[in-house]
Amino acid sequence: MKMTKQLIVLLLAILPLALASTSAVAGDGRHHFAQRGGDAGMSLNQAVQQVQRETGGRVLSADTVSQGGHTVHRIKVLTPSGQVRIVTVDAQSRGR
Repeated sequence: MKMTKQLIVLLLAILPLALASTSAVAGDGRHHFAQRGGDAGMSLNQAVQQVQRETGGRVLSADTVSQGGHTVHRIKVLTPSGQVRIVTVDAQSRGR
């Protein structure tokens, strides 16, 4: 239990550094995916699953927000190469 808490504290301490270095290397670190699926829109859970499949990464956080009048899912993912990326999935459109 103590080691788990130490790991969480360590990850929280290095996350801002990882985000800053990712931005310097890979632009703003944001990627945009359009929804694949039905007419009703994509749930946050579906978006998370899509991002996991497409990036091969581990999801750190996910939320749904309004952006420019559209509903989007923002998913923060740790890629297999160790980069933290923010992926935006349109919750309303169809196709890629």
